[in-house]
Amino acid sequence: MKKSYYILLLLITILFTYCTPKEDASTIIGKSIKASGMNNLDKKNISFVFRGNTYESYRDGGSFSLKRIHQDSVTTTDVINNNDFTRYIDGDAIKLADTTANKYKNSVNSVHYFAYLPFGLDGDAVNKELLTEVTIKDTPYYKIKVWFDQEGGGEDFEDVFVYWVNKETYIIDYLAYEYHVNEGGMRFREAYNRRTIEGVDFVDYNNYKPKSKSAKLIALDSLFDAGALELLSKIELENVSVK
Repeated sequence: MKKSYYILLLLITILFTYCTPKEDASTIIGKSIKASGMNNLDKKNISFVFRGNTYESYRDGGSFSLKRIHQDSVTTTDVINNNDFTRYIDGDAIKLADTTANKYKNSVNSVHYFAYLPFGLDGDAVNKELLTEVTIKDTPYYKIKVWFDQEGGGEDFEDVFVYWVNKETYIIDYLAYEYHVNEGGMRFREAYNRRTIEGVDFVDYNNYKPKSKSAKLIALDSLFDAGALELLSKIELENVSVK
């Protein structure tokens, strides 16, 4: 009788193991998008202030409008939408050289991209791989690598990202990326001051870089835990509004 009980228990354990869905990178990112409220951006007017400029966004299905507004002696408004990038001075559209327009567009898009992470990481041009599971500051994380296809991946499609997703909350607490413009480099960001406004999460970041040029992107979490990263700046969103 006792032997039969143990056999039954073993069969139940094996059955549970094989029937329990395995977490993969796409599933984890999908859960992270929901956990942070980034699946809930449609028909919301969102604004925040970053380094003296006002940023505004609006999304409706596949349509979007991303803005940066700078106020001094004139009002400069940069707008990205589905069709194009346009700069306005006091409400009048101005003509820019393509290289200049691309520079401004990438600058505006970058701020919006980081402000709404992990929004968009479930896109068709986004590739994801679950690298491993790690522990940072005694908290377990899924470690996920993200890279982009050239077609549909934007101007900086060659950039590579790593996200650390909390295994319990599915919130991204850390991220790192390797970029190639301006001679390239790597950054590691630690999220803090997380707040939820109208169901949408917003965070600020401590922004680090490796002290050694020989550092590897995939190892930045270990360097962070060892205190081997240099704090460069703080990424802070102010006056966040969601309507």
